[in-house]
This record gives sequence, C-alpha cells and structure tokens, in this order.
Amino acid sequence: MRKLLNALYTAAGVLAALFMIGCLVMVLISISGRAFGFHLRGTDAYSGYCMAAAGFLALAHTLKRGEHIRVTLALDRMSVRGRHVMEIISHVVGLLFSGMFALYAMRLVYQSYTLGDISQGNDATPMWIPQIAMAVGATILFVAVADELVLHLSGKHRAIVNDELKALE
Repeated sequence: MRKLLNALYTAAGVLAALFMIGCLVMVLISISGRAFGFHLRGTDAYSGYCMAAAGFLALAHTLKRGEHIRVTLALDRMSVRGRHVMEIISHVVGLLFSGMFALYAMRLVYQSYTLGDISQGNDATPMWIPQIAMAVGATILFVAVADELVLHLSGKHRAIVNDELKALE
C-alpha cells in the first residue's frame, strides 16, 4: 500500500510539473504571437487553467515532502507528547477541511458539467474540464492528509526537521 500511495503522490507531482510546463508554453505562444503578429485564442485562459491545475495537483506531493508551511515556533517549544497531540489535532482538522474541499470540488465539476457551464473567454471551454484537476488534486490531498494522520496515530511518522534550525546547529 505504501508504494501505491507514494506512486500516487509522485504522479500528482509530475502532473503538476507538466501543467507548469503547459503554462510556460501558453505564455510563450502568447508572447510570440504579439511579436510575430498572430493570435491564438484562449492562451491566457489556458495558461490560467494550467497554473490552477499545477497548484492543486502539487498539494499532496508538497505535504508528503514536508514542505507545507508549519507553525514551528509553537511546536518547537512543546514537549514530545504535546507536539504529538498537536500534530494529530492539526491532521484531524486538515482531514476535515481537505475532505470538504474535495467533496465540493467534485460537486462543482458535476454542476458545471450538468449545467453546461462554459468559460467567459472567446475560447468557450466547458468549465468542468479545467475543474477536474482541482477536484483530483483536492482528493489526492485528502488521501495524503489521511495517510499522515494514520502514520502519526501508528507512531510511524518521521519527524520533519526545520532546515533553518538544522543549519544553525
């Protein structure tokens, strides 16, 4: 199961990187179009869709690498037991919020699909298509937070060390 979950997080990170490249390509096409006198419709919208997809798909990968913002100022001053309790509380709260976010993101995709919602730009993209990446990213984040909670509860979680504090030692 661990290999499957790690592969899921890595795949989401790779997809996020590909969407970042897609964003770059859209921006370069738009800039080139201005320089050479042509216009490809929708490049600005697709650049935004790629940026949103990259951001949401990177959430779980970033969490699992310990790169999310943490309030270490308070955590570093706690006892081991107090820190463990706070980690569990924060993961339970994170699980609730990421679960609600994933649920509502999936609901948004469904509503956009059933209502036939299209973008306001001249590309008229069905909105459920770019919204899929948000729903998938939020769902993978939910799985990652649940995974972190299970690891903390089972005592198998590795401590995340603040690189700045490590460098000072």
